[in-house]
Amino acid sequence: MNRILVIEDNPSEREGLCHLLERSGFETEAAEDGVVALEMIEREKYDLILMDIWMPRMDGFELLSRLPEASRPKAIVITGDDTAGALLQSLREKAYLFIGKPFDPKELIGLVKTALESPPAPGQIQVLSAQPNWVELRFPCELQTASRIENVIDHLSSGLLPHVRQALRLAFHELLMNAIEWGGQLNPASQAQIDYLRTQRFVMCRITDPGTGFNPAAMDHAVIEITSEDPIACFGVRKEKGMRPGGYGIQLVQSLVDELVYNEAHNEVVIVKYLH
Repeated sequence: MNRILVIEDNPSEREGLCHLLERSGFETEAAEDGVVALEMIEREKYDLILMDIWMPRMDGFELLSRLPEASRPKAIVITGDDTAGALLQSLREKAYLFIGKPFDPKELIGLVKTALESPPAPGQIQVLSAQPNWVELRFPCELQTASRIENVIDHLSSGLLPHVRQALRLAFHELLMNAIEWGGQLNPASQAQIDYLRTQRFVMCRITDPGTGFNPAAMDHAVIEITSEDPIACFGVRKEKGMRPGGYGIQLVQSLVDELVYNEAHNEVVIVKYLH
């Protein structure tokens, strides 16, 4: 049975989290602050820790920085401080995921299960720039890291109108998966990068992958723009090549954002969504 350590200074929230996890079949222990938690982690093995940030004696950032590397459990940060600064500092201290309060219990249990089922040594997300309006991240081209990157971008987009946030979420997912699957070939040794800029007028996201790019004229397995009399012709091409169903990714992204621009090699892409 997976062992989870809940670290929360609020007694009722600590008890509630433990109860939620135990009802879902997990074994839990609890600590009221970072000092007690660190002593427990140095003494016992835990598969996952769920932790607050702002606690007495030792806050979550310090705790993350002092976790023993040899037996470091994955850490999911759950906090009411849902700011870009808290998110990016958590990333710099190697947190696995970041969840703002209040949270949906079912969503939390789903994220816990995903974290426990993923490989034990997650790829490190490097924070190259942590300005709230200009974030740069570099990360390995692997699927488990992709979902964590999407978690980050979704938090950075908080406060946007729901339909704008959803459009960015869908467009970013499609382009990120293209970068990791095609550009990075799902190779954890290869690194991709995103730059996320947010101003009062627009949100811009640039994705750079380590591949050589692609030739739009040779994309017979995908729809770049619907001009053919047979808009589903790519389905047969994808089947012949043994590819999963799809092919409308770029067309979908174009419908969701205001601008979509590739560099000459087509291994870097920029999307822009205007806010006014």
